[in-house]
Amino acid sequence: MDRLWAPWRIKYVTQKKHTCIFCRAAKSRRDKDNFLLERRQYCFSVLNIFPYNNGHIMVAPYRHVGSLEKLKETEILDLLRLINKTKRDLDKCLKPDGYNIGLNIGKFAGAGFPGHLHIHIVPRWGGDTNFMPVVGNTKVISQSLKELYQRLKKC
Repeated sequence: MDRLWAPWRIKYVTQKKHTCIFCRAAKSRRDKDNFLLERRQYCFSVLNIFPYNNGHIMVAPYRHVGSLEKLKETEILDLLRLINKTKRDLDKCLKPDGYNIGLNIGKFAGAGFPGHLHIHIVPRWGGDTNFMPVVGNTKVISQSLKELYQRLKKC
């Protein structure tokens, strides 16, 4: 059996699930440590520390709500504006060929934190899928979170 060492995953495996990562990041003022990219009036953007692909960012409201219909109009507008800005920043900085942008609502839809709505912005490139996920059930992420965070903050 081949082994792929990923020691950074232990934080994810052992973290207490009862703590909302979005509430914790929003309340903290240690944005760099939490990879929090931008704060708006009603929402914020943060790097996914267990990304599907390089540049995977999540946009979430500050309020701990689990579905779209619980958001106020001002929160929805702020959320959509930040999604647009985040995509423009990724376009400028990383120049992806496309995106997957979406949300998982509810545990059975795949939401890791079903109580706190968040939108995934996942940049995609031609050739970013290869044999590793198919044969090895492994995804290769090409850039460290610290390097990516610094690069996005400069764009």
